[in-house]
Amino acid sequence: MLEWVWRRVSRMTLFDRVVIATDAPEIRELCAALDAPCVMTRPDHPSGTDRVAEVADAAPFQDFAVIVNVQGDEPLVEESHLDSAVALVRDHEWELGTCAAPVGDLEAWTDPSVVKVVRGVDGGALYFSRAPIPFCRDGRPGPGALAAAPFLRHLGINAYRREALRRWVGLESLEASQRQRLERLEQLRVLESGMRMGVALVPVASPGVDTPADALRMEELLSEASPHTEGPLNMKKST
Repeated sequence: MLEWVWRRVSRMTLFDRVVIATDAPEIRELCAALDAPCVMTRPDHPSGTDRVAEVADAAPFQDFAVIVNVQGDEPLVEESHLDSAVALVRDHEWELGTCAAPVGDLEAWTDPSVVKVVRGVDGGALYFSRAPIPFCRDGRPGPGALAAAPFLRHLGINAYRREALRRWVGLESLEASQRQRLERLEQLRVLESGMRMGVALVPVASPGVDTPADALRMEELLSEASPHTEGPLNMKKST
């Protein structure tokens, strides 16, 4: 899966530098086989964001104003989605940028492994949750409603201004907020701290891997393609 992510992202024209950050020797060996730049980090980071921050503060990367975290479980990540998140911090006033797409169907809306986001009128994130939000008091929303805002799923994409990334990581020294502990979502502590996170809307979510079942479906999908494949592939949940 990591090879897919690396080959896909390294072809993108959006980035000036792409590196793989890890604390695992076996990942470093894979990177050597792929001829992919690899940075070894401390093994005690509490989150991937902390790992990204360590690399961003290293001498070779200190001149980059915008940093993007592309997770290793997103083998079908789209350049247009990444560009949308980057544009929020590069061209606008947001400290942080991410993406959301229509949740699509009732199964995803009620699935706790699918993180939902509520977006304000200014395009900023108001709240993230594993629960089906926004809640529809008058009954479950139909397929048409779930195919558009405000029923949105969060995509695992984060772009940071350098100073915002440092501030995000600095929050790790504070006690986790009650909402973060309940939901197991670190974005909630960021929002509670007053940081501003813009949410770009994209038409369709690229399939990622959040559960063992997702991994099996992704393996089947990728086995039919090549790591050099460009453009979107579709992965639907089996019924």
